[in-house]
Amino acid sequence: MSPVVNGFAAERAGAPLQPFQYEMGPLDPSQVEISVEFCGLCHSDLSMLDNEWRSTTYPFVPGHEVIGRIAALGDHVSGLELGQRVGLGWTAQSCMHCQPCVGGEQHLCGQAEATIVGRHGGFADRVRCHWLWALPLPENLDPARAGPLFCGGLTVFSPMLKLGVLPTHRVAVVGLGGLGHLAVQFLARWGCEVTVFSSSEAKAADARGLGAHAVVSSRDKDAIKRITGRFDLILVTVNATLDWSLYLRALRPQGRLHFVGAVLEPIPVSAFGLIGGEKSLSGSPTGSPSTLASLLEFSARHGILPVTETFPMTKVNDALERLRSNQARYRIVLAN
Repeated sequence: MSPVVNGFAAERAGAPLQPFQYEMGPLDPSQVEISVEFCGLCHSDLSMLDNEWRSTTYPFVPGHEVIGRIAALGDHVSGLELGQRVGLGWTAQSCMHCQPCVGGEQHLCGQAEATIVGRHGGFADRVRCHWLWALPLPENLDPARAGPLFCGGLTVFSPMLKLGVLPTHRVAVVGLGGLGHLAVQFLARWGCEVTVFSSSEAKAADARGLGAHAVVSSRDKDAIKRITGRFDLILVTVNATLDWSLYLRALRPQGRLHFVGAVLEPIPVSAFGLIGGEKSLSGSPTGSPSTLASLLEFSARHGILPVTETFPMTKVNDALERLRSNQARYRIVLAN
């Protein structure tokens, strides 16, 4: 018999979440069912709630930074056990037979299914995914804080591996928010010299406390001009529109301006700004299960966790309002 799931759903774009019950149907042989203990609140949940990306179906149950214990296993699941604590991020399913999947880049699968697109997410007491995307949580990572590692953390950690970031590199992080504060921690422990560009002077002390070596105001164009030719990589974690030509000039020859923040406006770039110094402009989504496993191992070894605020899941609308008003410092986690 299919279990009845209790969750929180919005009936239309931007609507408050209300208690919502639904059935998930029979468990697929390749899936696991997770009993949700904690679920991070990501800005992508807010974008989906408001249907900014035109991919939301209602009623909509957000939540894709899940920590919980396995409550049921499909017959084809291997390597996981009932009661084991796992995490689930943005992706819940991939086809497992296309070139990206067999090449270890399952997050780039053309048939990949997001945890909250066309299916109900983790703001509920149960959620399901393909077993490959349920990653065991290391015992020394606090389950009450670890959820954002599975989406926000993976989003900023994956480029470090794919772009070959070295401990000798000078890296700048644009924005000290939900993504940026994790990027600073990863890069500092990686051995990089880390600079934070932030529009908030109040965050300067936080940035240094997380490992940044320098903080520059993103509102001060003269200050940015003074560091022309400094960085091997600039990682953009914000969704705001900035003067990107300034940041291109801040790169060293063969440097890269890389976007993980969903900047909605087009990014105007002069070809000469790229050609002269052999510079690159790129972007990336989250990452593969293999990369996520490396992230969890690295985080466990170095004690890296997001800075979080916790709300009971019954107060989800209060949590959403705090995120919407840009008051969260720096990730919100819902306790079920």
